[in-house]
Amino acid sequence: MKIRPQRLTIGDTVGVVALAGPLAMDRLPEKLALLESLGLKVRIGETVGLTGKYLAGSDEERLNDLHKMIQDPEVKAIFCLKGGYGAARIVDRIDYQALTENPKIFWGFSDVTYLHTAFQEYSNLVTFHGPMLSSGGANELSELSIRMFQQLFTPFEIQYDDNLTPLQTVVGGSARGELTGGNLNRLVSTLGTKFEFDAKDKIVLLEDIGESLENIDSMVNQLRLARKLEEAAGFVIGNFSNINDGSLEEVWTLFEEYLKPLGKPAVAGFMIGHCEPNIAIPLGVEAILEADLKILRILPGVE
Repeated sequence: MKIRPQRLTIGDTVGVVALAGPLAMDRLPEKLALLESLGLKVRIGETVGLTGKYLAGSDEERLNDLHKMIQDPEVKAIFCLKGGYGAARIVDRIDYQALTENPKIFWGFSDVTYLHTAFQEYSNLVTFHGPMLSSGGANELSELSIRMFQQLFTPFEIQYDDNLTPLQTVVGGSARGELTGGNLNRLVSTLGTKFEFDAKDKIVLLEDIGESLENIDSMVNQLRLARKLEEAAGFVIGNFSNINDGSLEEVWTLFEEYLKPLGKPAVAGFMIGHCEPNIAIPLGVEAILEADLKILRILPGVE
């Protein structure tokens, strides 16, 4: 059983960090307005505003920023400002024991997938796959995306079905297990490392952006060869946006080719990933996937 962080209350202080790519400072106020509109006080990390070609400051600066937020007793949650690339460069130097001893909400997606899997494995912590602050401020995120932040204040079970957004059964059946996963590219990049993601008996979320069908096929095949597909209990196929040479339907057909012979339940069409709305969900909690009914039920992520 993973550690669920404590829920937020109005007036709590939360930290904002840039653990991957940089964000132009002139765009920062509108991004922070979202957290402030939720009644939260914002502590800006030292990495916010640091610039580089594709990294927000040095590895040391990003690592230190994360550690300060983890160790600060006033900070109740850590929100990642932007994705891109960079999380994997610091993952082997993080103080996981400190996070286990100071469990707090950790929120982000895309490149942050690398940290989600590491935090679940080495800190035994439930984390949250949700929109980066750079994805949009309070005026840019949809009402549904913003509403999903409420799960941090009030523990509730998420039921994602056809009524929320159109879904499609890729492979029928039902599965139960801990929910894990995230960005397909980043999950594949964990293979063969100490931080290789654990798929055994789990429901695996997969999403990505800007890939070709050939690359998606190659990455899913890599999961097959690494036996991740056969180990998993089921699959939640999130959003695959900006596909270079194909359609979503072709991506779903690709997953069917790989998963049907294994009898792995899978449902596609979840607006989870590089999309709007981007439905935030906890990772590391128990979930039930009823593929024929096109229903995903997820237990609360906070205490």
